[in-house]
Amino acid sequence: MLNKKLVLELAKKHDSFYLYDEKVIVENTERLKHDFKHVDFLYSIKTNSHPLVVKSVLLQGFGVDAASVAEVMLGKQNGVAKDKTQYSAPGKTKKDIEQTIDVSTIIADSLNEIMLIQQVAQEKKMVADIGIRINPNFSFYGEDAIPSKFGIDEQLLFEVIPQLKQLKNIKVVGLHIHLRSQELNASVLEKYYSNLVILAENFQKAIGQPLTFLNMGSGIGIPFSAEDTPLDTVYLGAATAKMMSQFRLRFPNLNVYIETGRYVVGKSGFYVTKVLDKKVSCGKTFLILKNTLNGFIRPSLAQLVMSYTEQKKPFASEPLFTCANPFELIALSDAAETEEVTLVGNLCTAADVVAKDIVLPKLQCQDVIVFTNAGSYAAVLSPMQFSSQEQPAQIFLSCKQGVINIDDAE
Repeated sequence: MLNKKLVLELAKKHDSFYLYDEKVIVENTERLKHDFKHVDFLYSIKTNSHPLVVKSVLLQGFGVDAASVAEVMLGKQNGVAKDKTQYSAPGKTKKDIEQTIDVSTIIADSLNEIMLIQQVAQEKKMVADIGIRINPNFSFYGEDAIPSKFGIDEQLLFEVIPQLKQLKNIKVVGLHIHLRSQELNASVLEKYYSNLVILAENFQKAIGQPLTFLNMGSGIGIPFSAEDTPLDTVYLGAATAKMMSQFRLRFPNLNVYIETGRYVVGKSGFYVTKVLDKKVSCGKTFLILKNTLNGFIRPSLAQLVMSYTEQKKPFASEPLFTCANPFELIALSDAAETEEVTLVGNLCTAADVVAKDIVLPKLQCQDVIVFTNAGSYAAVLSPMQFSSQEQPAQIFLSCKQGVINIDDAE
């Protein structure tokens, strides 16, 4: 729920800012823990990596889904154990592996990377427990596999198992599979999880040693547009619990992980900006806002995608584009009169457009506009160096401490 009074008070100090509400983060983490009884969660730090947001999520007992050395170290700084920190990304360098092999479980993304981990582990005179990311023989919706930059093709991986077993300095203890984000259909995810369990069973039999974890990736989504139906986590959690209770009868020592993706933080964030100027051109009214494309890029990307297609629902390209209107736009004004406006930003590019020909209360300079769904893949994606503009503030609304400016807290 948007605290309009607080937003207007903060807007007296900041022309543009993010506001992250910890209460929403806690509610979402508690929901996942309550609904999924036999699963542990890894926070996908890439969705929102600011320190107070990360700390808030990890305090709920979640592990770390890290996509870089820096994200691994964020987990370490917050006291997350090695076995609950999984480092999965393509193209890791030897330096990346050297810096993280002692503090995380590295998920190998290719055969070359497996050999690189073997080399580093040999140099360090250790045996490294690793996971392997698989590109399975099925797609997210059950069709045949598709080519991917991520992971090792299932067939190829099974073919090289004899060679893997000969490596002296690594031990394959887990699998990671992630094929899609932003799914709202619980039945689709249930079937996907079922396929992953079968794959894990087959791999464990083939390699002839017990696995300690199965990372089923993310996939769980949040409603962006008014047409979206929220994911039924009660149904999915119950179905997953039943599946895992049967699975653990055969594999009692295996831990199952799901990555949170944007779920825990996406709805916690609001992006706030002000009207800097107002002008009429050829009969069209423009409101020029502070830091749009360079502050919160996703609305501008949605406008860009929709300008190149006649489809009402183009295929999503996560995390950059989800749908035509991936937010609710709230004008904080008491004006009774309305008008049709186009919302643009203050950058020197015509692509800096966030909404076209929409009806809003009749706004004036210094009035405030709020975008919802700004807690994930928002600040982390936005090109804030563009034209050296002043960057938006990032403000954390703590359950216990109230308003904290994240930049001041670093």
